[in-house]
Amino acid sequence: MSKFLITGGAGFIGLNYLMIMTEKYPDDYFICLDCLTYAANYDELKELKKKKNFCFYKADICNKDTLDSLFQKEKIDYVINFAAESDVDKSIIDSDVFIRTNIYGTKVLLDVCRKYGIRRFHQVSTDEVYGPALLNEPSFTEKDKLNPTNPYSASKAGAEMLVFGYHQTYGLPITISRSSNNYGPYQNLEKLIPLWISKALNNSSLPVYGNGLNIRDWLYVKDNCQAIDLIVRNGRNGEVYNIGGGNEKTNLEIADLILKELKLPSDFYHFVQDRKGHDFRYSLNTDKITNELGWKPSKEFKQGLRETILYFRNKSCF
Repeated sequence: MSKFLITGGAGFIGLNYLMIMTEKYPDDYFICLDCLTYAANYDELKELKKKKNFCFYKADICNKDTLDSLFQKEKIDYVINFAAESDVDKSIIDSDVFIRTNIYGTKVLLDVCRKYGIRRFHQVSTDEVYGPALLNEPSFTEKDKLNPTNPYSASKAGAEMLVFGYHQTYGLPITISRSSNNYGPYQNLEKLIPLWISKALNNSSLPVYGNGLNIRDWLYVKDNCQAIDLIVRNGRNGEVYNIGGGNEKTNLEIADLILKELKLPSDFYHFVQDRKGHDFRYSLNTDKITNELGWKPSKEFKQGLRETILYFRNKSCF
Protein backbone atom coordinates (compact mmCIF):
# COMPACT_ATOMS: atom_id res chain seq x y z
CA MET A 1 0.00 0.00 0.00
CA SER A 2 1.18 3.51 -0.89
CA LYS A 3 0.07 6.62 0.97
CA PHE A 4 -0.78 9.76 -0.99
CA LEU A 5 -1.09 13.22 0.56
CA ILE A 6 -3.44 15.32 -1.58
CA THR A 7 -3.23 18.98 -0.64
CA GLY A 8 -6.16 21.14 -1.68
CA GLY A 9 -8.19 17.97 -2.04
CA ALA A 10 -11.51 19.66 -1.26
CA GLY A 11 -11.10 22.02 -4.21
CA PHE A 12 -12.12 21.54 -7.82
CA ILE A 13 -9.36 19.44 -9.39
CA GLY A 14 -8.18 17.82 -6.15
CA LEU A 15 -11.67 16.57 -5.32
CA ASN A 16 -12.14 15.11 -8.80
CA TYR A 17 -8.77 13.39 -8.43
CA LEU A 18 -9.76 11.88 -5.08
CA MET A 19 -13.16 10.74 -6.35
CA ILE A 20 -11.47 8.85 -9.18
CA MET A 21 -8.39 7.48 -7.45
CA THR A 22 -9.99 6.19 -4.24
CA GLU A 23 -12.05 3.93 -6.52
CA LYS A 24 -9.29 3.11 -8.99
CA TYR A 25 -6.75 2.15 -6.32
CA PRO A 26 -8.59 0.54 -3.37
CA ASP A 27 -5.30 -0.77 -1.94
CA ASP A 28 -3.74 2.70 -1.75
CA TYR A 29 -4.53 5.22 0.98
CA PHE A 30 -5.41 8.85 0.25
CA ILE A 31 -5.01 11.64 2.80
CA CYS A 32 -6.72 14.91 1.97
CA LEU A 33 -5.37 18.10 3.52
CA ASP A 34 -7.38 21.27 2.98
CA CYS A 35 -8.01 24.45 4.97
CA LEU A 36 -11.60 24.60 3.63
CA THR A 37 -11.76 28.04 2.05
CA TYR A 38 -14.78 29.37 0.13
CA ALA A 39 -13.81 27.09 -2.80
CA ALA A 40 -14.16 23.83 -0.83
CA ASN A 41 -16.80 21.23 -1.73
CA TYR A 42 -18.23 20.26 1.64
CA ASP A 43 -20.98 17.85 0.56
CA GLU A 44 -18.74 15.78 -1.69
CA LEU A 45 -16.06 15.70 1.01
CA LYS A 46 -18.60 14.08 3.34
CA GLU A 47 -19.07 11.28 0.80
CA LEU A 48 -15.34 10.72 0.52
CA LYS A 49 -15.03 10.40 4.29
CA LYS A 50 -17.14 7.23 4.11
CA LYS A 51 -14.42 5.42 2.15
CA LYS A 52 -12.02 3.11 3.97
CA ASN A 53 -8.96 4.26 2.01
CA PHE A 54 -9.49 7.97 2.70
CA CYS A 55 -9.01 10.37 5.60
CA PHE A 56 -9.20 14.13 5.98
CA TYR A 57 -7.19 16.73 7.86
CA LYS A 58 -8.31 20.34 8.05
CA ALA A 59 -5.07 22.31 7.91
CA ASP A 60 -3.17 25.03 6.09
CA ILE A 61 -0.14 23.99 4.01
CA CYS A 62 1.66 27.01 5.47
CA ASN A 63 1.48 25.53 8.98
CA LYS A 64 4.88 23.90 9.52
CA ASP A 65 4.07 22.22 12.84
CA THR A 66 0.87 20.63 11.56
CA LEU A 67 2.59 19.25 8.50
CA ASP A 68 5.46 17.93 10.55
CA SER A 69 3.08 16.06 12.86
CA LEU A 70 1.12 14.72 9.89
CA PHE A 71 4.21 13.33 8.19
CA GLN A 72 5.42 11.77 11.44
CA LYS A 73 2.09 10.02 11.91
CA GLU A 74 1.15 8.95 8.38
CA LYS A 75 4.49 7.92 6.76
CA ILE A 76 3.54 9.46 3.40
CA ASP A 77 4.96 8.13 0.12
CA TYR A 78 3.65 10.67 -2.43
CA VAL A 79 2.58 14.30 -2.24
CA ILE A 80 0.42 15.90 -4.93
CA ASN A 81 0.08 19.64 -4.39
CA PHE A 82 -3.24 20.86 -5.74
CA ALA A 83 -3.52 23.55 -3.04
CA ALA A 84 -3.53 27.02 -4.57
CA GLU A 85 -5.27 30.34 -4.82
CA SER A 86 -6.25 30.52 -8.49
CA ASP A 87 -8.59 33.43 -9.25
CA VAL A 88 -6.68 35.82 -11.53
CA ASP A 89 -9.00 38.77 -10.88
CA LYS A 90 -8.54 38.46 -7.12
CA SER A 91 -4.75 38.24 -7.55
CA ILE A 92 -4.80 41.53 -9.45
CA ILE A 93 -6.69 43.24 -6.62
CA ASP A 94 -4.58 41.78 -3.78
CA SER A 95 -1.80 39.26 -4.32
CA ASP A 96 -0.84 38.66 -0.67
CA VAL A 97 -2.70 35.36 -0.20
CA PHE A 98 -1.43 34.14 -3.57
CA ILE A 99 2.18 34.66 -2.56
CA ARG A 100 1.54 33.07 0.84
CA THR A 101 -0.29 29.95 -0.34
CA ASN A 102 1.18 29.34 -3.78
CA ILE A 103 4.82 30.11 -3.00
CA TYR A 104 5.38 29.95 0.74
CA GLY A 105 2.96 27.03 1.16
CA THR A 106 4.82 25.09 -1.51
CA LYS A 107 8.10 25.85 0.25
CA VAL A 108 6.75 24.48 3.56
CA LEU A 109 5.60 21.30 1.81
CA LEU A 110 8.98 20.86 0.14
CA ASP A 111 10.78 21.25 3.47
CA VAL A 112 8.73 18.56 5.18
CA CYS A 113 9.03 16.25 2.16
CA ARG A 114 12.79 16.66 2.26
CA LYS A 115 12.89 16.04 6.01
CA TYR A 116 10.90 12.81 6.00
CA GLY A 117 11.75 11.49 2.53
CA ILE A 118 9.11 10.69 -0.07
CA ARG A 119 8.98 8.79 -3.33
CA ARG A 120 7.76 11.81 -5.30
CA PHE A 121 6.50 15.38 -4.93
CA HIS A 122 4.20 16.46 -7.74
CA GLN A 123 3.42 20.11 -8.33
CA VAL A 124 0.14 20.89 -10.11
CA SER A 125 0.76 24.00 -12.21
CA THR A 126 -0.87 25.87 -15.09
CA ASP A 127 -0.35 26.82 -18.73
CA GLU A 128 -0.52 30.44 -17.60
CA VAL A 129 3.12 30.32 -16.47
CA TYR A 130 4.09 30.49 -20.17
CA GLY A 131 2.24 33.76 -20.64
CA PRO A 132 0.28 34.60 -23.80
CA ALA A 133 0.77 33.09 -27.24
CA LEU A 134 0.03 35.04 -30.41
CA LEU A 135 -2.60 33.69 -32.77
CA ASN A 136 -0.18 32.25 -35.32
CA GLU A 137 2.49 31.11 -32.85
CA PRO A 138 3.04 27.38 -32.21
CA SER A 139 1.78 25.85 -28.99
CA PHE A 140 4.11 26.01 -26.00
CA THR A 141 6.34 23.03 -25.28
CA GLU A 142 7.87 22.16 -21.92
CA LYS A 143 11.16 23.71 -23.13
CA ASP A 144 9.70 27.17 -23.67
CA LYS A 145 10.62 29.89 -21.18
CA LEU A 146 8.21 31.01 -18.50
CA ASN A 147 6.68 34.45 -18.95
CA PRO A 148 3.92 34.98 -16.36
CA THR A 149 1.98 38.22 -16.75
CA ASN A 150 -0.21 38.51 -13.64
CA PRO A 151 0.28 37.93 -9.90
CA TYR A 152 -1.45 34.53 -9.99
CA SER A 153 0.63 33.08 -12.81
CA ALA A 154 3.78 34.66 -11.34
CA SER A 155 3.09 32.90 -8.02
CA LYS A 156 2.66 29.55 -9.79
CA ALA A 157 5.88 30.09 -11.74
CA GLY A 158 7.64 30.96 -8.48
CA ALA A 159 6.38 27.75 -6.91
CA GLU A 160 7.76 25.78 -9.84
CA MET A 161 11.16 27.39 -9.40
CA LEU A 162 11.20 26.30 -5.77
CA VAL A 163 10.28 22.74 -6.76
CA PHE A 164 13.11 22.65 -9.30
CA GLY A 165 15.47 24.19 -6.74
CA TYR A 166 14.77 21.47 -4.17
CA HIS A 167 15.21 18.82 -6.84
CA GLN A 168 18.58 20.17 -7.99
CA THR A 169 19.95 21.07 -4.55
CA TYR A 170 18.64 18.27 -2.36
CA GLY A 171 17.81 15.54 -4.86
CA LEU A 172 14.10 15.63 -3.97
CA PRO A 173 12.20 13.49 -6.50
CA ILE A 174 9.71 15.72 -8.31
CA THR A 175 7.46 16.10 -11.32
CA ILE A 176 5.39 19.07 -12.52
CA SER A 177 2.27 19.22 -14.68
CA ARG A 178 1.06 22.33 -16.50
CA SER A 179 -2.54 22.00 -17.57
CA SER A 180 -4.79 24.15 -19.70
CA ASN A 181 -8.13 25.53 -18.45
CA ASN A 182 -10.06 22.81 -16.63
CA TYR A 183 -13.84 22.51 -16.58
CA GLY A 184 -16.25 19.98 -15.12
CA PRO A 185 -18.09 19.07 -11.90
CA TYR A 186 -17.32 20.68 -8.51
CA GLN A 187 -15.81 23.85 -10.00
CA ASN A 188 -16.36 27.11 -8.12
CA LEU A 189 -18.78 29.61 -9.65
CA GLU A 190 -16.06 32.27 -9.91
CA LYS A 191 -14.66 30.44 -12.96
CA LEU A 192 -15.82 31.19 -16.50
CA ILE A 193 -17.80 28.10 -17.53
CA PRO A 194 -19.67 27.52 -14.23
CA LEU A 195 -20.28 31.27 -13.89
CA TRP A 196 -21.86 31.44 -17.33
CA ILE A 197 -23.85 28.25 -16.79
CA SER A 198 -25.23 29.62 -13.51
CA LYS A 199 -26.08 32.95 -15.16
CA ALA A 200 -27.85 31.22 -18.04
CA LEU A 201 -29.79 28.90 -15.72
CA ASN A 202 -30.98 31.97 -13.84
CA ASN A 203 -31.96 33.69 -17.11
CA SER A 204 -29.24 36.33 -16.75
CA SER A 205 -27.12 37.70 -19.58
CA LEU A 206 -23.55 36.36 -19.73
CA PRO A 207 -20.79 38.92 -18.92
CA VAL A 208 -17.98 38.76 -21.49
CA TYR A 209 -14.59 40.41 -20.96
CA GLY A 210 -13.46 42.88 -23.63
CA ASN A 211 -14.40 41.77 -27.13
CA GLY A 212 -14.72 38.08 -26.21
CA LEU A 213 -11.99 36.95 -28.60
CA ASN A 214 -9.47 35.75 -26.01
CA ILE A 215 -8.61 32.09 -26.62
CA ARG A 216 -8.26 29.30 -24.09
CA ASP A 217 -7.63 25.57 -24.45
CA TRP A 218 -10.24 23.59 -22.50
CA LEU A 219 -9.54 20.32 -20.70
CA TYR A 220 -12.13 18.13 -18.99
CA VAL A 221 -11.06 17.88 -15.34
CA LYS A 222 -11.23 14.07 -15.18
CA ASP A 223 -8.84 13.81 -18.13
CA ASN A 224 -6.42 16.04 -16.24
CA CYS A 225 -6.69 13.79 -13.17
CA GLN A 226 -5.88 10.68 -15.21
CA ALA A 227 -2.87 12.46 -16.72
CA ILE A 228 -1.58 13.52 -13.30
CA ASP A 229 -1.93 9.94 -12.07
CA LEU A 230 0.17 8.69 -14.99
CA ILE A 231 2.85 11.32 -14.35
CA VAL A 232 3.09 10.64 -10.62
CA ARG A 233 3.35 6.88 -11.06
CA ASN A 234 5.28 6.62 -14.34
CA GLY A 235 6.69 10.02 -15.28
CA ARG A 236 10.41 10.69 -15.32
CA ASN A 237 11.90 12.24 -12.21
CA GLY A 238 12.61 15.96 -12.56
CA GLU A 239 10.42 16.41 -15.65
CA VAL A 240 7.59 18.76 -16.64
CA TYR A 241 4.57 17.56 -18.62
CA ASN A 242 2.02 19.70 -20.43
CA ILE A 243 -1.61 18.51 -20.20
CA GLY A 244 -3.91 20.09 -22.79
CA GLY A 245 -7.37 19.37 -24.09
CA GLY A 246 -6.83 20.29 -27.74
CA ASN A 247 -9.91 22.54 -27.59
CA GLU A 248 -8.84 26.11 -28.32
CA LYS A 249 -11.91 28.33 -28.36
CA THR A 250 -12.66 32.02 -28.00
CA ASN A 251 -14.77 33.11 -25.06
CA LEU A 252 -17.56 34.01 -27.47
CA GLU A 253 -17.52 30.46 -28.85
CA ILE A 254 -17.90 29.10 -25.31
CA ALA A 255 -20.78 31.49 -24.64
CA ASP A 256 -22.46 30.41 -27.87
CA LEU A 257 -22.19 26.70 -26.99
CA ILE A 258 -23.67 27.23 -23.52
CA LEU A 259 -26.53 29.34 -24.86
CA LYS A 260 -27.31 26.79 -27.57
CA GLU A 261 -27.32 23.92 -25.10
CA LEU A 262 -29.74 25.80 -22.84
CA LYS A 263 -31.86 27.01 -25.79
CA LEU A 264 -31.30 30.67 -25.09
CA PRO A 265 -30.85 33.48 -27.67
CA SER A 266 -27.40 33.53 -29.27
CA ASP A 267 -26.94 37.20 -28.30
CA PHE A 268 -27.81 36.67 -24.62
CA TYR A 269 -24.52 38.18 -23.44
CA HIS A 270 -23.04 41.62 -22.80
CA PHE A 271 -19.51 42.96 -22.86
CA VAL A 272 -17.81 44.22 -19.69
CA GLN A 273 -14.54 46.03 -19.06
CA ASP A 274 -11.60 43.83 -19.95
CA ARG A 275 -9.33 42.35 -17.28
CA LYS A 276 -6.07 44.20 -16.67
CA GLY A 277 -3.24 42.56 -18.60
CA HIS A 278 -5.64 40.00 -20.08
CA ASP A 279 -3.57 37.33 -21.87
CA PHE A 280 -4.83 36.78 -25.40
CA ARG A 281 -4.24 33.07 -25.94
CA TYR A 282 -2.96 30.00 -24.11
CA SER A 283 -1.92 26.94 -26.08
CA LEU A 284 -0.09 23.73 -25.09
CA ASN A 285 1.81 21.15 -27.08
CA THR A 286 1.13 17.75 -25.45
CA ASP A 287 3.41 15.53 -27.56
CA LYS A 288 5.64 14.73 -24.59
CA ILE A 289 2.99 13.15 -22.35
CA THR A 290 1.45 11.37 -25.33
CA ASN A 291 4.74 9.92 -26.54
CA GLU A 292 6.16 9.01 -23.12
CA LEU A 293 3.07 7.97 -21.18
CA GLY A 294 0.45 7.27 -23.85
CA TRP A 295 -2.01 9.87 -22.52
CA LYS A 296 -4.58 11.64 -24.66
CA PRO A 297 -7.74 13.48 -23.60
CA SER A 298 -10.76 11.19 -23.81
CA LYS A 299 -13.66 13.62 -23.40
CA GLU A 300 -14.95 15.40 -26.50
CA PHE A 301 -15.56 19.04 -25.59
CA LYS A 302 -19.25 19.35 -26.45
CA GLN A 303 -20.06 16.20 -24.51
CA GLY A 304 -17.99 17.35 -21.54
CA LEU A 305 -19.72 20.73 -21.59
CA ARG A 306 -23.12 19.05 -21.78
CA GLU A 307 -22.30 16.90 -18.74
CA THR A 308 -21.02 19.95 -16.87
CA ILE A 309 -24.24 21.87 -17.59
CA LEU A 310 -26.25 18.89 -16.36
CA TYR A 311 -24.20 18.76 -13.15
CA PHE A 312 -24.81 22.43 -12.34
CA ARG A 313 -28.44 22.22 -13.39
CA ASN A 314 -28.95 19.46 -10.82
CA LYS A 315 -27.32 21.40 -7.99
CA SER A 316 -29.78 22.70 -5.44
CA CYS A 317 -28.24 26.19 -5.47
CA PHE A 318 -30.06 26.87 -8.73
